[in-house]
Amino acid sequence: MRRHLNLLLMLLLTLAPTLPATHGQQSSSPPPPPPPPQTFPNPAEWLRSGPLLGASELTSSEVWLQTRRPVRAQLRFWRQGKPETARLSRVVETTTATDLIARFRMEALEFGSKYDYEVYLDGWRVALSYPATFQTVPNWRYRTDPPAFRIALGSCVYINDPPFDRPGMPYGGDYEIFNAIAAQKPDLMLWLGDNLYYREGDWFSEAAMRYRNAHDRETRELQPLFASTHNYAIWDDHDFGPNDSDRTFRGREWALRVFKDYWGNATWGTEETPGVFGRFEWGDVEFFLVDDRYHRSPNTIPDAAPDKVMLGDAQMRWLTESLRSSTATFKIVTSGSQMMNPLIFYEAWGQFPAEQKRFIDFVRDNRIPGVLFLSGDRHHTELIRRTEPGIYPLYDFTSSPLTSGAGRNDREADNPVRVANTWVTGVRNFGVIDVAGKAKERVLTLKTLDKTGKELWRHQIKAAELQFPQNTNQPTGGK
Repeated sequence: MRRHLNLLLMLLLTLAPTLPATHGQQSSSPPPPPPPPQTFPNPAEWLRSGPLLGASELTSSEVWLQTRRPVRAQLRFWRQGKPETARLSRVVETTTATDLIARFRMEALEFGSKYDYEVYLDGWRVALSYPATFQTVPNWRYRTDPPAFRIALGSCVYINDPPFDRPGMPYGGDYEIFNAIAAQKPDLMLWLGDNLYYREGDWFSEAAMRYRNAHDRETRELQPLFASTHNYAIWDDHDFGPNDSDRTFRGREWALRVFKDYWGNATWGTEETPGVFGRFEWGDVEFFLVDDRYHRSPNTIPDAAPDKVMLGDAQMRWLTESLRSSTATFKIVTSGSQMMNPLIFYEAWGQFPAEQKRFIDFVRDNRIPGVLFLSGDRHHTELIRRTEPGIYPLYDFTSSPLTSGAGRNDREADNPVRVANTWVTGVRNFGVIDVAGKAKERVLTLKTLDKTGKELWRHQIKAAELQFPQNTNQPTGGK
């Protein structure tokens, strides 16, 4: 024991001169020496979950982790293949007041570069059994064609917890699907809502919500995916509150605080309007994450009511203004609820026809190119291709479920706007989108894979397909 204490003291003294003087910045001192050989033998004793990669930008990247007890956490990171560039993050003390969560933001990074990193807890290096890498976004404009990259996506993650689950057959399963996603080596993962399932015992207590997030987050199969893929998330009803919940849910402020604590999106709402909505870019694709719960009208309001909204006026204004300002080739709008499906047997934007029409009219009237949708929720997967007068086809790629129960409703078997052979039912699955091609020939390749990584279908969407037809009379629509 004395030998270990001496070694720990030596390590802390070695690291102390390299710690940054200002909050959130890296030291300008020379790179630290290689770490001493001490490695914590059992990571699970101190590290509860993570590291998880959050938002990546041109010169910065965020990493999140959660510990089992209060510790001093730190990262050591370096450009891949260049260990001499190693730097240390600031030290973050995890406390029970913040759910023992540590966040690190690495700054002054190189464009379009990959970095390896290590986790230190109380001076001990944590021995991870999987790669730990993060990356920055390429700075391609005025230099090269946009980069090729890969997106993974999915929704509906149920992690069994017997004391809280309903009796009978476990609802969650096939957790190995997360290994299959990691094997695809995506650059980023889009979590499209129902990323966990609050139970009856979780809805009316912020502490219970925090327990549910911490419990599910430590699932062993998730960790390799978290450690090397940048993660962005929106919510739907089950990781917001009760089933089919809306803005009347009394715990929505708790839910928002907890969601923001456990994910690492680039932004959260606006100063004036709370929510989980935001936008970020990767290559020539811009993602618009929308919040379909926080501002959602009560379910008791009839669908035909002109003031019934899913996004709300403030968020809709943010979304339309953001789309108008975007120069991205593809503008991907993500939502927990289906956006373009005309069959309304369950929750969907079609239950809010006035707001949905307002959006479609906006895209048409302002000739916004390249818009398509990603959604979750439905416990089945499909690709919707909706056509409206005077506008290009509106695609909605619904990907569901990851580990919750997979379903099927035969009333939807003959959906007239579904792309043939893309309806996946009764099977847990995930989506992949490959973005590739020269600047004026960009192509999205959409795929659905099962829990083993076997491809079930694929469909290509060329950027040219999401353009407005030439010499077409433009109908006037509401704004």
